[in-house]
Amino acid sequence: MGIKRGTTLAAVAVVVALTATACGGDDTAGDAKPAGAASQAPASGAGDYGSDYGAGTAAGADAKGAGQLAVAQNEQIGALLTDSAGFTLYRFDKDTAKPPKSNCDGDCAKAWPAVPAGDATAAAGMDAALLGEVVRTDGSKQLTVAGWPVYRFGKDTKAGETNGQGVGGTWFAFAPDGKKAAKAAAPAPAGAGEATGALTVAKDPKLGDHIVDGNGMTVYRFKKDTAWPMASNCTGDCVAKWPVVPPVDKANAKGIVEKGYSVLDRPDGKKQQAIDCWPVYTFTGDKKAGDINGQGVGGTWYAVSPDGKLITTS
Repeated sequence: MGIKRGTTLAAVAVVVALTATACGGDDTAGDAKPAGAASQAPASGAGDYGSDYGAGTAAGADAKGAGQLAVAQNEQIGALLTDSAGFTLYRFDKDTAKPPKSNCDGDCAKAWPAVPAGDATAAAGMDAALLGEVVRTDGSKQLTVAGWPVYRFGKDTKAGETNGQGVGGTWFAFAPDGKKAAKAAAPAPAGAGEATGALTVAKDPKLGDHIVDGNGMTVYRFKKDTAWPMASNCTGDCVAKWPVVPPVDKANAKGIVEKGYSVLDRPDGKKQQAIDCWPVYTFTGDKKAGDINGQGVGGTWYAVSPDGKLITTS
Protein backbone atom coordinates (compact mmCIF):
# COMPACT_ATOMS: atom_id res chain seq x y z
CA MET A 1 0.00 0.00 0.00
CA GLY A 2 2.96 2.23 -0.57
CA ILE A 3 2.88 5.78 -1.84
CA LYS A 4 4.75 6.93 -4.92
CA ARG A 5 8.25 8.11 -4.16
CA GLY A 6 7.76 11.44 -5.90
CA THR A 7 4.75 12.21 -3.74
CA THR A 8 6.61 11.13 -0.63
CA LEU A 9 9.59 13.37 -1.35
CA ALA A 10 7.38 16.41 -1.86
CA ALA A 11 5.35 15.73 1.24
CA VAL A 12 8.33 15.37 3.55
CA ALA A 13 10.62 17.98 2.04
CA VAL A 14 10.20 20.40 4.93
CA VAL A 15 10.78 17.72 7.54
CA VAL A 16 13.80 16.37 5.67
CA ALA A 17 15.34 19.83 5.51
CA LEU A 18 14.94 20.27 9.26
CA THR A 19 16.33 16.84 10.12
CA ALA A 20 18.98 16.40 7.42
CA THR A 21 21.85 16.45 9.87
CA ALA A 22 20.19 13.94 12.20
CA CYS A 23 18.56 11.45 9.82
CA GLY A 24 21.02 9.14 8.12
CA GLY A 25 20.64 6.05 5.96
CA ASP A 26 19.11 2.64 6.62
CA ASP A 27 20.23 1.09 9.89
CA THR A 28 18.94 -2.40 9.12
CA ALA A 29 22.38 -3.90 9.72
CA GLY A 30 22.30 -2.55 13.25
CA ASP A 31 18.86 -3.83 14.16
CA ALA A 32 18.63 -5.28 17.63
CA LYS A 33 18.48 -9.07 18.10
CA PRO A 34 17.90 -10.10 21.69
CA ALA A 35 20.43 -12.69 22.76
CA GLY A 36 18.87 -16.12 22.85
CA ALA A 37 15.51 -14.85 21.63
CA ALA A 38 13.36 -17.52 20.11
CA SER A 39 12.33 -17.14 16.49
CA GLN A 40 8.86 -15.69 16.12
CA ALA A 41 7.16 -16.59 12.86
CA PRO A 42 5.12 -13.96 11.06
CA ALA A 43 1.44 -14.08 11.84
CA SER A 44 -0.32 -16.69 9.73
CA GLY A 45 -1.66 -15.24 6.52
CA ALA A 46 -0.03 -11.93 7.23
CA GLY A 47 1.99 -10.91 4.17
CA ASP A 48 2.94 -7.28 4.57
CA TYR A 49 -0.47 -6.42 5.98
CA GLY A 50 -1.97 -9.93 5.87
CA SER A 51 -2.42 -12.27 2.88
CA ASP A 52 -5.64 -12.31 0.89
CA TYR A 53 -6.90 -15.10 3.09
CA GLY A 54 -5.83 -17.24 6.01
CA ALA A 55 -6.26 -20.99 6.27
CA GLY A 56 -8.86 -23.24 7.78
CA THR A 57 -12.35 -22.75 9.09
CA ALA A 58 -12.98 -22.42 12.80
CA ALA A 59 -15.99 -23.57 14.76
CA GLY A 60 -18.79 -21.05 14.58
CA ALA A 61 -17.70 -19.74 11.19
CA ASP A 62 -19.25 -22.45 8.99
CA ALA A 63 -21.75 -21.63 6.25
CA LYS A 64 -25.05 -20.84 7.92
CA GLY A 65 -27.59 -18.09 7.57
CA ALA A 66 -27.01 -14.74 9.22
CA GLY A 67 -30.46 -14.48 10.82
CA GLN A 68 -31.21 -11.23 12.59
CA LEU A 69 -28.33 -8.85 11.87
CA ALA A 70 -27.12 -6.58 14.65
CA VAL A 71 -24.87 -3.54 14.99
CA ALA A 72 -21.98 -3.94 17.43
CA GLN A 73 -19.59 -1.26 18.65
CA ASN A 74 -15.89 -2.07 18.44
CA GLU A 75 -13.36 0.11 20.26
CA GLN A 76 -10.88 0.05 17.36
CA ILE A 77 -13.12 0.16 14.28
CA GLY A 78 -16.43 1.56 15.43
CA ALA A 79 -19.89 0.30 14.40
CA LEU A 80 -19.93 -3.01 12.53
CA LEU A 81 -22.44 -5.64 11.41
CA THR A 82 -22.72 -9.05 13.04
CA ASP A 83 -24.90 -12.08 12.48
CA SER A 84 -27.48 -13.30 15.00
CA ALA A 85 -24.76 -15.15 16.93
CA GLY A 86 -22.58 -12.03 17.24
CA PHE A 87 -19.97 -13.07 14.64
CA THR A 88 -18.46 -10.22 12.60
CA LEU A 89 -19.50 -10.02 8.93
CA TYR A 90 -16.87 -9.07 6.32
CA ARG A 91 -16.55 -7.79 2.76
CA PHE A 92 -13.75 -8.41 0.23
CA ASP A 93 -12.23 -5.58 -1.84
CA LYS A 94 -11.64 -7.94 -4.78
CA ASP A 95 -15.38 -8.57 -5.07
CA THR A 96 -17.66 -6.13 -6.87
CA ALA A 97 -20.93 -4.55 -5.76
CA LYS A 98 -22.14 -3.19 -9.12
CA PRO A 99 -22.92 -5.79 -10.29
CA PRO A 100 -22.62 -8.00 -7.18
CA LYS A 101 -19.99 -10.70 -7.68
CA SER A 102 -17.90 -12.89 -5.38
CA ASN A 103 -14.28 -13.52 -6.28
CA CYS A 104 -13.62 -15.71 -3.24
CA ASP A 105 -13.69 -19.41 -4.14
CA GLY A 106 -11.61 -22.50 -3.41
CA ASP A 107 -9.14 -22.05 -0.54
CA CYS A 108 -10.37 -18.49 -0.08
CA ALA A 109 -13.92 -19.70 0.54
CA LYS A 110 -12.63 -22.24 3.09
CA ALA A 111 -11.02 -19.46 5.11
CA TRP A 112 -13.84 -16.97 4.49
CA PRO A 113 -17.14 -18.90 4.45
CA ALA A 114 -19.82 -17.23 2.35
CA VAL A 115 -22.96 -16.28 4.30
CA PRO A 116 -25.98 -17.87 2.59
CA ALA A 117 -28.84 -15.66 1.49
CA GLY A 118 -32.39 -16.30 2.57
CA ASP A 119 -32.95 -15.77 6.27
CA ALA A 120 -31.20 -12.46 6.96
CA THR A 121 -33.17 -9.54 8.36
CA ALA A 122 -31.86 -6.01 8.70
CA ALA A 123 -30.40 -4.73 11.95
CA ALA A 124 -32.31 -2.11 13.90
CA GLY A 125 -31.81 1.28 12.27
CA MET A 126 -30.35 -0.30 9.11
CA ASP A 127 -31.92 0.23 5.67
CA ALA A 128 -33.50 -3.14 4.81
CA ALA A 129 -33.16 -2.30 1.11
CA LEU A 130 -29.39 -2.81 1.45
CA LEU A 131 -29.87 -6.56 1.81
CA GLY A 132 -29.73 -8.68 -1.34
CA GLU A 133 -28.18 -11.81 -2.80
CA VAL A 134 -25.78 -12.96 -5.48
CA VAL A 135 -25.41 -16.34 -7.19
CA ARG A 136 -21.95 -17.83 -6.64
CA THR A 137 -20.01 -19.89 -9.19
CA ASP A 138 -21.22 -23.09 -7.49
CA GLY A 139 -24.83 -22.02 -7.91
CA SER A 140 -25.45 -21.21 -4.24
CA LYS A 141 -26.92 -17.87 -3.19
CA GLN A 142 -24.86 -15.55 -0.98
CA LEU A 143 -26.11 -12.66 1.12
CA THR A 144 -25.07 -9.16 0.00
CA VAL A 145 -25.11 -5.81 1.79
CA ALA A 146 -25.18 -2.77 -0.49
CA GLY A 147 -24.24 -5.17 -3.27
CA TRP A 148 -21.15 -6.54 -1.50
CA PRO A 149 -21.05 -10.33 -0.85
CA VAL A 150 -20.98 -11.18 2.87
CA TYR A 151 -18.52 -13.53 4.63
CA ARG A 152 -17.44 -14.70 8.05
CA PHE A 153 -13.76 -15.32 8.93
CA GLY A 154 -12.62 -18.80 9.92
CA LYS A 155 -10.29 -17.44 12.58
CA ASP A 156 -13.04 -15.63 14.45
CA THR A 157 -13.80 -18.35 16.97
CA LYS A 158 -16.25 -16.49 19.17
CA ALA A 159 -18.71 -13.64 19.04
CA GLY A 160 -17.20 -10.16 18.97
CA GLU A 161 -13.84 -11.10 17.44
CA THR A 162 -12.57 -9.05 14.48
CA ASN A 163 -9.47 -11.02 13.49
CA GLY A 164 -10.33 -10.57 9.81
CA GLN A 165 -10.21 -6.77 9.89
CA GLY A 166 -7.59 -5.51 7.44
CA VAL A 167 -6.29 -8.96 6.42
CA GLY A 168 -4.38 -8.63 3.17
CA GLY A 169 -5.44 -5.00 3.00
CA THR A 170 -8.58 -6.36 1.30
CA TRP A 171 -10.88 -7.74 4.02
CA PHE A 172 -12.93 -5.45 6.24
CA ALA A 173 -15.85 -5.67 8.62
CA PHE A 174 -19.12 -4.28 7.29
CA ALA A 175 -20.35 -0.96 8.59
CA PRO A 176 -24.17 -0.80 8.91
CA ASP A 177 -24.37 1.10 5.59
CA GLY A 178 -22.42 -1.58 3.70
CA LYS A 179 -19.19 0.39 3.63
CA LYS A 180 -15.97 -0.64 5.38
CA ALA A 181 -16.17 -0.27 9.14
CA ALA A 182 -13.88 2.52 10.29
CA LYS A 183 -13.98 4.53 13.47
CA ALA A 184 -14.57 8.22 12.89
CA ALA A 185 -11.63 10.36 13.86
CA ALA A 186 -12.11 12.29 17.09
CA PRO A 187 -12.39 16.07 16.73
CA ALA A 188 -8.97 17.69 16.89
CA PRO A 189 -8.38 19.29 20.28
CA ALA A 190 -7.19 22.83 20.72
CA GLY A 191 -3.57 23.05 19.75
CA ALA A 192 -3.80 19.98 17.54
CA GLY A 193 -0.49 19.14 15.92
CA GLU A 194 1.43 19.84 19.10
CA ALA A 195 3.27 17.00 20.79
CA THR A 196 1.03 14.94 23.08
CA GLY A 197 0.96 11.60 24.89
CA ALA A 198 3.95 9.69 26.16
CA LEU A 199 6.49 7.04 25.21
CA THR A 200 8.27 4.78 27.67
CA VAL A 201 10.35 1.62 27.74
CA ALA A 202 8.90 -1.74 28.75
CA LYS A 203 10.57 -5.13 29.15
CA ASP A 204 9.28 -8.31 27.52
CA PRO A 205 10.70 -11.84 28.05
CA LYS A 206 11.09 -12.30 24.27
CA LEU A 207 11.82 -8.77 23.09
CA GLY A 208 13.73 -7.32 26.01
CA ASP A 209 13.56 -3.52 26.31
CA HIS A 210 11.13 -2.06 23.77
CA ILE A 211 9.17 1.14 23.29
CA VAL A 212 5.50 1.40 24.29
CA ASP A 213 3.08 4.30 24.13
CA GLY A 214 1.38 6.01 27.05
CA ASN A 215 -1.20 3.20 27.22
CA GLY A 216 1.47 0.50 27.33
CA MET A 217 0.81 -0.57 23.74
CA THR A 218 3.81 -1.87 21.80
CA VAL A 219 5.33 0.52 19.23
CA TYR A 220 6.44 -0.85 15.84
CA ARG A 221 8.48 0.06 12.79
CA PHE A 222 7.78 -0.91 9.15
CA LYS A 223 10.79 -2.16 7.14
CA LYS A 224 9.39 -0.65 3.94
CA ASP A 225 9.62 2.86 5.41
CA THR A 226 12.76 4.91 4.98
CA ALA A 227 14.75 7.13 7.33
CA TRP A 228 16.48 9.03 4.55
CA PRO A 229 14.45 10.57 3.19
CA MET A 230 12.22 10.14 6.22
CA ALA A 231 9.03 8.67 4.77
CA SER A 232 6.15 6.34 5.61
CA ASN A 233 5.07 3.74 3.07
CA CYS A 234 2.08 2.66 5.14
CA THR A 235 -1.01 4.46 3.90
CA GLY A 236 -4.71 3.82 3.31
CA ASP A 237 -5.83 0.39 4.52
CA CYS A 238 -2.38 -0.24 5.96
CA VAL A 239 -2.49 2.74 8.29
CA ALA A 240 -6.01 1.73 9.35
CA LYS A 241 -4.45 -1.47 10.72
CA TRP A 242 -1.20 0.14 11.91
CA PRO A 243 -2.17 3.54 13.39
CA VAL A 244 0.54 6.17 13.47
CA VAL A 245 2.01 7.24 16.80
CA PRO A 246 1.12 10.94 17.15
CA PRO A 247 3.81 13.45 18.11
CA VAL A 248 5.15 13.07 21.64
CA ASP A 249 7.13 15.80 23.37
CA LYS A 250 10.69 14.77 24.23
CA ALA A 251 9.95 15.50 27.87
CA ASN A 252 7.37 12.70 27.74
CA ALA A 253 9.65 10.22 25.99
CA LYS A 254 11.31 8.48 28.90
CA GLY A 255 14.40 6.45 28.06
CA ILE A 256 14.05 7.03 24.30
CA VAL A 257 16.97 8.08 22.13
CA GLU A 258 16.86 11.77 21.21
CA LYS A 259 18.98 11.44 18.05
CA GLY A 260 16.63 11.71 15.09
CA TYR A 261 13.63 12.22 17.38
CA SER A 262 11.40 14.19 15.02
CA VAL A 263 7.92 14.58 13.55
CA LEU A 264 6.92 13.45 10.05
CA ASP A 265 4.30 15.44 8.13
CA ARG A 266 2.51 12.65 6.26
CA PRO A 267 0.88 13.11 2.80
CA ASP A 268 -2.49 12.23 4.42
CA GLY A 269 -2.17 15.29 6.66
CA LYS A 270 -1.41 13.39 9.86
CA LYS A 271 1.63 14.10 11.97
CA GLN A 272 3.65 11.06 13.02
CA GLN A 273 6.36 10.58 15.60
CA ALA A 274 9.69 9.33 14.29
CA ILE A 275 12.42 7.78 16.41
CA ASP A 276 15.95 7.75 15.01
CA CYS A 277 14.22 9.16 11.91
CA TRP A 278 11.98 6.09 11.51
CA PRO A 279 8.17 6.55 11.59
CA VAL A 280 6.54 4.50 14.37
CA TYR A 281 3.14 2.87 14.73
CA THR A 282 0.93 0.78 17.00
CA PHE A 283 -1.05 -2.32 15.89
CA THR A 284 -4.82 -2.82 16.05
CA GLY A 285 -4.17 -6.52 16.61
CA ASP A 286 -2.76 -5.68 20.05
CA LYS A 287 -5.78 -5.61 22.35
CA LYS A 288 -4.13 -4.80 25.67
CA ALA A 289 -0.94 -3.37 27.13
CA GLY A 290 1.95 -5.79 26.74
CA ASP A 291 0.61 -7.55 23.61
CA ILE A 292 3.20 -8.08 20.86
CA ASN A 293 0.95 -9.57 18.17
CA GLY A 294 2.47 -7.28 15.53
CA GLN A 295 5.99 -8.63 16.04
CA GLY A 296 7.29 -10.17 12.81
CA VAL A 297 4.06 -9.73 10.83
CA GLY A 298 4.83 -10.24 7.17
CA GLY A 299 8.54 -10.14 7.97
CA THR A 300 8.23 -6.37 7.82
CA TRP A 301 6.82 -5.19 11.16
CA TYR A 302 8.94 -5.23 14.33
CA ALA A 303 9.00 -3.74 17.79
CA VAL A 304 11.43 -0.89 18.44
CA SER A 305 14.34 -0.75 20.86
CA PRO A 306 14.92 2.41 22.98
CA ASP A 307 17.55 3.55 20.47
CA GLY A 308 15.10 3.29 17.58
CA LYS A 309 16.40 0.02 16.09
CA LEU A 310 14.23 -2.86 14.94
CA ILE A 311 14.04 -5.74 17.41
CA THR A 312 14.30 -8.83 15.24
CA THR A 313 14.44 -12.39 16.51
CA SER A 314 17.18 -14.85 15.65
